[in-house]
Amino acid sequence: MREPLIVALEVAQQAGRLIRDNFGKLIEEHIAQKSFSDFVTKIDIESEQLIITNLNKHFPNHQIMAEESSKKYIDTEYLWIIDPLDGTTNFIHSFPFVAVSIALMYRGELILGVVHDPLRSETFYAEKGSGAYLNGKRIRVSSISDPFYSLIATGFPFRHKEYIENYIKIFNKMLYLVNDLRRAGAAAIDLAYVACGRVDGFFEYALNTWDVAAGIILIEEAGGKVSDFDGKSNCLFTGNIIAGNSFIHKFLADNLKEILGGSSG
Repeated sequence: MREPLIVALEVAQQAGRLIRDNFGKLIEEHIAQKSFSDFVTKIDIESEQLIITNLNKHFPNHQIMAEESSKKYIDTEYLWIIDPLDGTTNFIHSFPFVAVSIALMYRGELILGVVHDPLRSETFYAEKGSGAYLNGKRIRVSSISDPFYSLIATGFPFRHKEYIENYIKIFNKMLYLVNDLRRAGAAAIDLAYVACGRVDGFFEYALNTWDVAAGIILIEEAGGKVSDFDGKSNCLFTGNIIAGNSFIHKFLADNLKEILGGSSG
């Protein structure tokens, strides 16, 4: 059996080439609506099929959780978690922030993560206990400790309108406390940028497991901290996530708790 990281890196590159080759060429007939504000394209499906076929070839006994086709799985030692095209809305509009996200869990613990940005030829990856890397070079979270100088990434709860009122409260307060905020529309890239220090922190409501799995281990292996809005470690499944270096993570966690009154909803 080939090492999982080698396979994950190779298949992320293959899926990335598919995405890059079709970027800006999408036609309306290749777009479908899954639910409110949630779309899928022909390239999402083809990318996912490519990844699953390759993983099954090398690891036939592993289970797979994937956004478009494989959300049901049995309890297993090894579970791959796949987002074949993070930033689908960006892709549809040719807005250049998209990624392939692949993670691996062993007995419920994240042990590997790959986030590949095909439009910038950037591949972020990490293995448990081995650090985090960008195109082969070690990366670390930022060292900024003063929130006033921090750049914070976020995402809007566009699929979950029930969170908009609370989100606006958070956003309004953050604008007065940090240097600036960014919203690129691809959580995998946001988390990778936290891991390499391009942004100092990140928060978002109601993400899916495949949106954040690879990014979580990237940040942790880069020396950062990740939690849900309550400061607990189950953000992988709650979808409410805070990330950053230790200083900015605490700042975000404390302020979200105060704004939300102890409730993450």
